[in-house]
Amino acid sequence: MNTHLVRLPLLLAALGLSAQAAPLTFDFKDPKGVNNVQFSLDAPLESITGTGTGISGSVTFDPAQPAATKGKITLDTKSLTVGNPMMADHLRGGNWLDVANHPAITFEAVSLSNVRTQGNVVTADVAGKLTVKGVTKDIKVPVSFTHLPDKLGARVNDPKIKGDLLVLRANFAINRADFGIQAGKNTDKVAETIQLSLSIAGAAPKS
Repeated sequence: MNTHLVRLPLLLAALGLSAQAAPLTFDFKDPKGVNNVQFSLDAPLESITGTGTGISGSVTFDPAQPAATKGKITLDTKSLTVGNPMMADHLRGGNWLDVANHPAITFEAVSLSNVRTQGNVVTADVAGKLTVKGVTKDIKVPVSFTHLPDKLGARVNDPKIKGDLLVLRANFAINRADFGIQAGKNTDKVAETIQLSLSIAGAAPKS
């Protein structure tokens, strides 16, 4: 028997599996404008909560190899707001986030550990670099990745659009002093610890 003929189907099958397992790149620039990060600071005299909606970036994710996930998420600091307009101006001003000179907050994933998969949900501790007000710190964030094959059309209310979704969820805290944001000042009204929460969806269109 011709061994080349025997190997050909195996080769084609392997190529087919490789194609199916190819990593997908998800774009987090949400056309619906729904993606947002929520933040809160709970000081003795005041509790401050707000949102940021200017989210973009991309994540490369392979359901077969989630530990290889890489990506970078960016938040436009001008999109950060709180309920009180004067407080929002202070937040974006030079003494605090100084958005005129530091227009973006970024988180870049470097590596994943403690990766666990259950159904279409992957949980992991993501080590990465968080940059706020021009200061970059290494942090580790617990993140869940929910892969939703063929759900892009449902999200944008257009069944003609084909593609997958990847939903990232994370809750973690940072200290504003670590990023040079008025360290030790106004702590009775502005907490040192900033609690962050996000649930954002990225799209990987298919032709």
